[in-house]
Amino acid sequence: MIDKTDRKLLALLQQDCTLSLQALADAVNLTTTPCWKRLKRLEESGIIQGHVALLDAEKLGIGLTAFVLIKTQMHSREWYCEFVRVVSSMPEVLGFWRMAGEYDYLMRVQVADMKRYDDFYKRMVNQVPGLSDVTSSFAMEQIKYTTALPLGE
Repeated sequence: MIDKTDRKLLALLQQDCTLSLQALADAVNLTTTPCWKRLKRLEESGIIQGHVALLDAEKLGIGLTAFVLIKTQMHSREWYCEFVRVVSSMPEVLGFWRMAGEYDYLMRVQVADMKRYDDFYKRMVNQVPGLSDVTSSFAMEQIKYTTALPLGE
C-alpha cells in the first residue's frame, strides 16, 4: 500500500526525476533517511520502474507518429510469441498493446517520415505472417502527451 506521502513523492518524481533527495524530503516534510527508504521501497516493489529523460521527437528528426491497428486470424501461442518477439525488437514501436474489440493489437510507432513508415510497415508484414488487416492513422498534431500517471489523493 502507498500512502499520501508516497503519492506526493511519486508526483514530484513524475514532474522532475532529477530532484535531489534533500529537495524531495523537504517537499514531503521528511528527513533524507526516511525519504530514501520510501523511495527504495517504491523501487523494490516495482512502482518506480526507472528514471528516464523525455526527448523531443520533432527536434530529433523523428516527428511522424503512427497508430497502427492490426487484425489477425492467428491466435496460437506460438504465433503470438513470435509476433511479440518481432514487434518488441523494432525500435520504432514505442507502445504495443493486445486489445479487446474490433482490432487485436495497437501499436504506437515513431519514425522520421512516410518513407521510413513504409520501410517499417514492409519489414513488419514480411516478418509476421497472418496479419489480416493493418490500418494506420497518422497524428497531425500532438495536443496532449504525458507520461505522468494520475495518482489522485
